[in-house]
Amino acid sequence: MEEQVLVSEVSAYQASLNIKTWAEEDRPREKLLLKGKAALSDAELIAILIGSGTPKLTAVDVAKLILAAVGNDLNELAKLSVKDLMKHKGIGEAKAITIVSALELGRRRKEATVAAKTRITCSTDIYNYIKPQLLDLQHEEFWIILLNRANVVMKKESISSGGVAGTVADPKIIFKKALEQLASSIILVHNHPSGNIKPSAADIALTKKMKEAGQFLDLPVLDHIIFTDNDYYSFADEGLL
Repeated sequence: MEEQVLVSEVSAYQASLNIKTWAEEDRPREKLLLKGKAALSDAELIAILIGSGTPKLTAVDVAKLILAAVGNDLNELAKLSVKDLMKHKGIGEAKAITIVSALELGRRRKEATVAAKTRITCSTDIYNYIKPQLLDLQHEEFWIILLNRANVVMKKESISSGGVAGTVADPKIIFKKALEQLASSIILVHNHPSGNIKPSAADIALTKKMKEAGQFLDLPVLDHIIFTDNDYYSFADEGLL
């Protein structure tokens, strides 16, 4: 008799792990249809992306474990690579690619919301404008923003991409691109994946060199921003330009 009860309890537990046995309003896909996307938790949305769990975990359980590993921070989740995600049980390459792709679409949506004609009036404008390109990166990148005489953005362009410790920015390439676009001024931007906004000696030297070259070419460098996910350093605000 006791064995039958135990078998019954085990069967009930296994059944609870199958999302199909849940009440319709609790299943992620059905819940979205019934109550709308805003009603779903982050874990439930990720569960829809991955589709299925493991023999012992539902898709929602797997999603919760992934989120727990990044402190339930979607910004941290966006930093994970396909290989990072595949370290979690129940996440193969296809599921990892699906998660990475969804988060990249979210990042691009942020970028698309930036107005086509953005006027730069302060360092905060620069930070917000370039954020879609540099947010969540684990390596350094160097970008330039080219402006017209009204300080409206003409173009933003990647100059170089490097490792965790640094990247190379060639003044000749930067000014060549600015002259080709007939820009009136330049803004320099690069990120520090470490989160440290303090400029290095190399950052200071490059900024000085770029400022002097810009003055000679009548193509002023208006600012150099050191970008981190949560803060930034402006050479112009600090009186270094």
